[in-house]
Amino acid sequence: MKAFFEKLQMLEEQKSGKINIVHIGDSHIQADLFSGTIRENLQTRFGNGGLGFSFPHSMAKTNGSRYVRYTSNASWESRRNIYPENGIPIGLSGIGLTTQKDFVIEVSLRDTAYAFNTLKIITPVNISCFDAATSSKTIILESDAPKVINHKIKSGEVLGTIARKYHVTVAQLKKANGLRSDNIRAGKTLKIPTGEMEQRKVKRSEFIPLPLENDGTAYSYHSDAPLSKIYLLPNASSEIYSLNGLVLEKDAPGVLYHNIGVNGAKASDYNKYPLFFEQLPALNPDLIIISLGTNESFDKIEVADYIIQLNTFINNIRAKNPEVCLLVMTPPPSLFKRKYPNTFVAAYAKNIVLQEADENYASWDMFSELGGLYGVNKNAAKGLMSSDKVHYSVQGYQKQGMLFTEAFMNAYNNFKNNGE
Repeated sequence: MKAFFEKLQMLEEQKSGKINIVHIGDSHIQADLFSGTIRENLQTRFGNGGLGFSFPHSMAKTNGSRYVRYTSNASWESRRNIYPENGIPIGLSGIGLTTQKDFVIEVSLRDTAYAFNTLKIITPVNISCFDAATSSKTIILESDAPKVINHKIKSGEVLGTIARKYHVTVAQLKKANGLRSDNIRAGKTLKIPTGEMEQRKVKRSEFIPLPLENDGTAYSYHSDAPLSKIYLLPNASSEIYSLNGLVLEKDAPGVLYHNIGVNGAKASDYNKYPLFFEQLPALNPDLIIISLGTNESFDKIEVADYIIQLNTFINNIRAKNPEVCLLVMTPPPSLFKRKYPNTFVAAYAKNIVLQEADENYASWDMFSELGGLYGVNKNAAKGLMSSDKVHYSVQGYQKQGMLFTEAFMNAYNNFKNNGE
């Protein structure tokens, strides 16, 4: 962690620049409760550089971060990396998202503390398939249209008396209202055709595309004024539109804490999709945190096979990001069938810590911090576990985030005091 801590100390002392931390994992990370707590803690200490990586999970019909709201008028096809390849490009988000329909995506912040100046759009092999717009202009179209009067039928009225009142024929009334007989009912409304014309105004919105720049890893737009809403539109040169994620940055110095999680994911699932590793440099990572192992344990994957996949994942990351620092978290304690201690996680945690020097990464033993093999029921009694005894409650994930922040800051302060 020394190289990373040196950058962090420079940020702290000079109050300039950005530090990029990327947290990758499974469902414990996708909801962004654990990682969100760490983000808020570190940004309080070192500065809010922006939200970081964001993905429209709601458009993929799954759960995600609370910070951004995504809406679209089109349906999108999605696929998680836990499944075999089917043609949908799965990259940095771990979830593929694609459509062939005309669309508008509205990206609006729920938390204005993350108002952004720079938007980056990440797509497969950096193809230009999206335009962006910050606002739309309203166009008013004026035209002459036949004037129509609405008449509410009163008790005792018949078509003949209504027709005479408005100087039209019964036939005209029946035609305007699609009536096949002269029978009408009180309380209903009749349209009364007239020979008059009236001016009618029709309003429609037209989006104004913004200039995007290509830096080789993403298409980006910068605004001097902070933004809390932006629109993604189809680029006219494309026919298929695939989105792998957005990056939202502020002009202010500080930490960008990117979270990437996929429900049900294992290290082997990320390893299946080379596009994930090819797009990772778009986040300019200084530190990558890995939180995997729970799903492997419930598939009862032997520890040797888990470590092979984990180390393959690490090597794939380093191949594209050779200077990055890595920190591997052990998976948290859990139970099989809400009853039996998860001994697979215990074995994974032990081996993650044992091999850290050989594989040149830092580790944080969350398994031990949360009580180890027999800690689940104690955590549940404190309200930290969900009912399945696998996932944690909101308070449980916040507790994990606070414990990690404390360990992180202790290590950083030790570096500043002792140089190591």
